[in-house]
Amino acid sequence: MNATAAPHWHPALEARHAPLVEKLEQLIPCMEVPLHLPWIDAILALKRERGASIMAHSYQSPEIFHGVADVTGDSLALAQAAADCDSDIIVLCGVHFMAESAKILAPGKTVLIPDLEAGCSLASSITADDVRALRAAHPGIPVVSYVNTSAAVKAESDACCTSANAAQVVEAIAAEFGVAKVIFLPDRYLGAWVAQQTGIELVLWSGQCEVHEKFTAMEARHTRERFDARIVAHPECPPEVLAEADFVGSTSAMGAWLAKEKPARVAMITECSMADNLRNQFPQVEFIKPCNLCPHMKRITLPNIHACLRDMQHEVTVPEAIAAGARRALERMLRVGRRDRV
Repeated sequence: MNATAAPHWHPALEARHAPLVEKLEQLIPCMEVPLHLPWIDAILALKRERGASIMAHSYQSPEIFHGVADVTGDSLALAQAAADCDSDIIVLCGVHFMAESAKILAPGKTVLIPDLEAGCSLASSITADDVRALRAAHPGIPVVSYVNTSAAVKAESDACCTSANAAQVVEAIAAEFGVAKVIFLPDRYLGAWVAQQTGIELVLWSGQCEVHEKFTAMEARHTRERFDARIVAHPECPPEVLAEADFVGSTSAMGAWLAKEKPARVAMITECSMADNLRNQFPQVEFIKPCNLCPHMKRITLPNIHACLRDMQHEVTVPEAIAAGARRALERMLRVGRRDRV
């Protein structure tokens, strides 16, 4: 076969990947599974050949999340995995800031991303110059940056956080600096939720996630009334949506809440693939999906993962002058660790 030709289906694939086929048929239309299997088989072979580790965010489609990934999880889990990874090659199936974070925390590794254009509305909403201007306007006030930012923004920050530990990082930084105010950026909705959780005054930026900002309180109420469903929402949603939720938490906390509460029916107010990937773990739960797709996450596909590994293309690099500062901020985040409140 030509090295650049698409892999083809053959009958042995279904037997070779029987457990995966059974799993995927519960999560995606069964007619799609034979289309994905040749790519999955070829990626797994390339992964073994390269000695690579594939890391996939929870918003990746099931055929990626379950089919080819060695490590799955939220931004914090992927950052922790990158810092501890033994493989020389990391393929980050997520958006660009995640691949940057992996490279910063594992500078000796080759970090690849299947699509260099997989961006993030939050990361693009703020620049390093903006952070410097905020510092000048609020002298002596520390900066906590959501991990959904560029390496350059992280380098101007005192600490990073994810939605799994944002409140705890803010509390730790306020205590360390001996202040009652913290600059928190760039997500204004997550920031408002963190301020409510901590009681600490936050200076907020005006960024928002283009996926979560679209949800409405009316949509949440309708879902509860129409389907008699419990409501679980990500803190990147607007405050009026969070007010309708039975639980607000990070992607990892959502899974922990489901394990604890065992609802008969639940609506996940977050990116669509989150519910798809949890259905396998919680088969007794009926998932209602008032969801929105992340167009950036969906730029990652099995064919471009294959091309990325085959051609060793789309390597992510971060200049050391930026990486050094960003690493300090990320390592502060990792020291706080996961502190989901469920």
